[in-house]
Amino acid sequence: MNQSPINELIASQQPGHALQQGFYRSAEIFEKEMQRIFLKSWLYVGHHSQVPGIGDFFVFRIDGESIIVNRSADDQINALINVCRHRGSRVCLEEQGSASRFVCPYHAWTYDLEGNLIGAPQVMDKIDIGKYSLRRVKLENFHGMLFINFDDNAVFEPIATDLDTPLAPYDIANTKVAHRQNYPIKSNWKLAVENFCECYHCIPAHPEFSVGHGGARPRAKVADLKKVVIGRAKACGLTSEMLDVSWDTSQPIGLDRDFDRYPLLKGQVTGSRDGKPVAPLLGTIKDYDGGATDLQIGPVSYGLLYCDHVVLYRFTPTAIDTTDCEITWLVRDSAVEGEHYKLDDLIWLWDVTTIADKRIIQDNQCGVNSRFFVPGPFTPMEAYTQRFTEWYLDIINE
Repeated sequence: MNQSPINELIASQQPGHALQQGFYRSAEIFEKEMQRIFLKSWLYVGHHSQVPGIGDFFVFRIDGESIIVNRSADDQINALINVCRHRGSRVCLEEQGSASRFVCPYHAWTYDLEGNLIGAPQVMDKIDIGKYSLRRVKLENFHGMLFINFDDNAVFEPIATDLDTPLAPYDIANTKVAHRQNYPIKSNWKLAVENFCECYHCIPAHPEFSVGHGGARPRAKVADLKKVVIGRAKACGLTSEMLDVSWDTSQPIGLDRDFDRYPLLKGQVTGSRDGKPVAPLLGTIKDYDGGATDLQIGPVSYGLLYCDHVVLYRFTPTAIDTTDCEITWLVRDSAVEGEHYKLDDLIWLWDVTTIADKRIIQDNQCGVNSRFFVPGPFTPMEAYTQRFTEWYLDIINE
C-alpha cells in the first residue's frame, strides 16, 4: 500500500534531528495541525481583567477563525464564534469594546450577550430562534486566565488539579493587564514554539536575559543554586512543587501543564533591566526568593512568573507562514502606573528579548525555505524542543 505524502515525510524524519522543510511549508500538514492540535487544545485568549464590566468584549483570532470573548454577567464570561447564523457574516467587527448586544452589520440579525438570537428582521416569528444562537466555544477562567477549546468534549480538570496549588501564591486572578503587545512573526508557528522552548540560543542571542537567568545555562551548572531557591520558597510564601506533564506525557492532547522553577543569577530578584524589583509583590508572596518560574498551559501558551509580575506568551498561527506572538504583562491589581511601577522598566526585558527572537525566527524560516536546507541534530539544551517535535510527529501521524 502506498503511503500518503505526509506519512512518507514522517517516515523519512531522522530521529534526534530538527524537522524537515515540508513540515513547515505543506498546506495539507498545516490543516492537519489545525484539526488535530489547535481545535482540540486549551488556548490562552486573555485575562479576565480585559472584560471587567458586563458587555465588555474582545476578539481572538486564529487562522481565519474569530471568537468574541465577552462578559454577560458578573460571573459569566463567554466565547462565541463570530459568525452570523444567517449567512455567515462576521457579527463583531471591532477588536474590543463594550456592547449591550451584537448586531450583524449585513442583515441586522441581533444577538444578546450570551449569543442568543433576539432579532431577525421580517422572519423573527417564522423561524425557531433557539436553533440560531451564535455557536459557543468552551471557556475556562483559571486564576483569571481565560482559555478556550473548540472541542465540545474537552476537559480542563487535570490542568486545574495540578496547577491550582502552585499558582495560588501569585493570585493571578487579582492582577491586571499593565501592557499587551503583539509581535507578528513571518514564520510557521512551530519555529516560534521551538525557539521559545530552548535556551541554547540565549547566551549568544539574548545577553539581556542571560546575564541574570539560570535558565540560560545548562541545568547541571545551576543545580546547586536551584536548591537554594527551592529552600527559600516556603519562607517567601511560594511553593517548592514542580510539574512536567507536557508533550509526550500529556494525554489527551491539549492538556499540557508545566511549572518549573529556576534560579536568577548575580543577586537579581526579578526579570528587569537590572534585576531589581519593578512592581509590588504579587498575591501572598512575602519576599523575593531569587528565582523565577516557567509556566506552560496547553501546547502554545506560556508564562514567566516573577515575584512581582507575570509575563504571559501566546503563539497563534494566522496562516501557514505567519504567527502572532502576543505578550501580556500582569501586575497586582492595586498597582498604579507611575507610582508603583514604571511601564518602560516593567516590559523592557521581554520586549527587547522578543524583538530579537522575532528576527531570529524569521531568519530561521528563510533558511528552512532554502533548497539546500538539511536538518541538523538537537543538542542537550534543546531537549524540550526535541520533545515537542517528537510529540508533534506522533500527533500528525495518528
